[in-house]
Amino acid sequence: MDEGSGAPVVFVVDDDDQVRDLYETWLQGEYDVRTSDRGAEALEMIDHTADVVLLDRRMPDMPGDVVLDEIRERGLDCRVVMLTAVDPDVEIIEMAFDDYVTKPVSEDEIRRTVETMIARSNYGDLLQEYFAVASKRATLETELTAEELSESDEYDQLVDRAEALRTELDDLLSDLTRYDDFDLAFTDI
Repeated sequence: MDEGSGAPVVFVVDDDDQVRDLYETWLQGEYDVRTSDRGAEALEMIDHTADVVLLDRRMPDMPGDVVLDEIRERGLDCRVVMLTAVDPDVEIIEMAFDDYVTKPVSEDEIRRTVETMIARSNYGDLLQEYFAVASKRATLETELTAEELSESDEYDQLVDRAEALRTELDDLLSDLTRYDDFDLAFTDI
């Protein structure tokens, strides 16, 4: 996320000028959109501020698969969507992307895809915080007496935070399950 604007940062990496400009037009205003027409240039630009990368697989200087591998090797905490005209086959199983969308795509599909990636990222962050709070709560409940806990304002605040996080997680999961692919994935597990 861009610390200056507070808007999520979306990188659009595609060698087709018209496609890249169209995606930028669709997303600007709601997101801090940054673009590149080459994989090598994109790797110079993509950093810890990136939230989502929309990445074409076929680019002349460096294939999107290689760019994806480098993003993951660098440990960048962003969601990567392969947004490409290449029909998927079994080779995608080994690729570390978060979503695979085949062109052509509509404005609604691009917006929904980016929104879903941001929500998934937020869900992961909230889930980590929830488990940290739950762990602290469990430790205190194991180590302190009921009387000690009842006298602690800090413990009450911890319990309140756990409940608030749980509600937020439930709401976010409800939002995520609006999308058939996400719901289908959990149905199959």
